[in-house]
Amino acid sequence: MTSTAEPKLRRTLSVTDLIVYGMLFIGITAPMGTFGVLDARSGGVTPLVFVIAVCAMGATAYSYARMSHAVPKAGSVYAYSEAGLGKGPAFFAGWMLSLDYLFIPAMAVLFMGIATHALVPSLPVWALTLAGVVLVTVLNLLGVKLATKVGMVMLIIEVIALSVFLIAGLWVLFTVGPQRPWLSPIIGAQTLDIRGVLGAATVAALAFLGFDAIASFAEETTGDTRDVGRALGWCLVVAAVLFVAQTYVASLLTPYSPEVLRSHPDLQGTAFYDMLDASIGSWLHLPITIMRSIGPVFSALVAQAAASRLLFAMGRDHDLPAFLGQVDAREGVPRNATLVSAGITLVVSTVAALHADGLETLSTMVTVGALVAFIFLHISVIGYYARGRGEGWKAAVVPIIGIIIVVNLLVDAARLALTIAAIWAVVGGIVYAAKHIRGQRARS
Repeated sequence: MTSTAEPKLRRTLSVTDLIVYGMLFIGITAPMGTFGVLDARSGGVTPLVFVIAVCAMGATAYSYARMSHAVPKAGSVYAYSEAGLGKGPAFFAGWMLSLDYLFIPAMAVLFMGIATHALVPSLPVWALTLAGVVLVTVLNLLGVKLATKVGMVMLIIEVIALSVFLIAGLWVLFTVGPQRPWLSPIIGAQTLDIRGVLGAATVAALAFLGFDAIASFAEETTGDTRDVGRALGWCLVVAAVLFVAQTYVASLLTPYSPEVLRSHPDLQGTAFYDMLDASIGSWLHLPITIMRSIGPVFSALVAQAAASRLLFAMGRDHDLPAFLGQVDAREGVPRNATLVSAGITLVVSTVAALHADGLETLSTMVTVGALVAFIFLHISVIGYYARGRGEGWKAAVVPIIGIIIVVNLLVDAARLALTIAAIWAVVGGIVYAAKHIRGQRARS
């Protein structure tokens, strides 16, 4: 282990590597799973919904870009809150962010286990999740450069599969014709239900969660401090283009109307795959399903890496046990933090696999954790730039817009998720108070 007073991570990541990490975390085929829900809620204008959602997430990307440039450190929102708000708020920002970063790898490997079990029923879900945890942990321990190379291969496979769908879908559209009017996915078939569109946009915005993980690798970039902001922008734009393209084609080919999906909620989860079978052919169903079952492993890869950077940053600053703030001298990665993150992922994913609603519970937990962290992020921008740097109200406009958007997303969150987040915050308060008392005793 390194013995320096301020452990440093190794700088090996380019802007391209950061973009790969961001796209793997987001998942370029994410809309396939929520297409039916969004089509029903929006009245058939799912592509428009994603356009609105990416504009809403733009405020968060702006705040990340500003703070990652000013504070290029591991830990993202934790480090930004310390710079803009102080040590106390930083601890709670990192604590709430951990609800996202520590549990999203468990959600990803559990999703992979469930999806793969559906394809190969002889393999139990718990064994598949265990294999997923071991794989991503080994890759992360071997260094971020190797992990990004493996991730790039998976991203290329996903792009190829998505391209096959788009090409096949366009072929059917131009040879057979669409099921709905050509412009209906953008302007609606008859009247545009603004309330329904905005409601669907709150769900669609959650598909972009994960792009923020890029900021966790600020200490490992080879370029200047603006690289993280550039990568964040590219991830949002590329993801939005791909989301709009695939949902536009799916909207024109789906055999179900929004009214049918609304009246038959059981069809919403399989709407995309039913569209594949009915309009393109079942030959594409299996490859897409396999890709969708493997993809979450690589989301878990990035999520675990981001979680380990958060634990590392909090350990280095002595907000968590100091052994978490150590760096492996050979690979230049936070080995202890990675192993702790892997252990938590293993326990949480195993427990969740034994409960029928485990996946749903995990998804609600990580969503609320991320949204609360976004609020800390926006307030940090205001504290750092508007107050600390004397930029005044101009520096606060975009963060305030971001806070309003995030609060609206939180209002729509499930009550269970909000309850779990509240309990997590109380536990954090207890940990912080105990740490503060120990510090006072040590000084006395």
